[in-house]
Amino acid sequence: MKRETNGGMFARIRTTIRKIPRGKVATYGDVAYAAGFPGAARQVVWALHGSGGLLPWQRVVGAGGKILLPGVKGAEQRFLLQSEGITFIGLRVDMKQHRYAWPRLRKAKPKPQRTRRTPRKTK
Repeated sequence: MKRETNGGMFARIRTTIRKIPRGKVATYGDVAYAAGFPGAARQVVWALHGSGGLLPWQRVVGAGGKILLPGVKGAEQRFLLQSEGITFIGLRVDMKQHRYAWPRLRKAKPKPQRTRRTPRKTK
């Protein structure tokens, strides 16, 4: 099996970020999981860092909806999110209202369990 390079990984992460619609947010961990790299939240940061600002970067927040960027960039992120209609509870995004769930990651309806046939008793 061919090992994927960071360029391929970052491309998949960037594609995933582009899918977050206006008025919704996702955590770094959510993006990593949706892109197929569970546990790679730090790589999401690097993919955003190398994107040159061409992605909707403001829609990616820390765990629990916290803005992790310090100073002016953090204030800019909050302003951009509020301009999209996203509400905050204190310093955090209201994740119950604004968290984006990718369609393929939603919990599927459980499949009905097949009953196990028991062998017939012979007399």
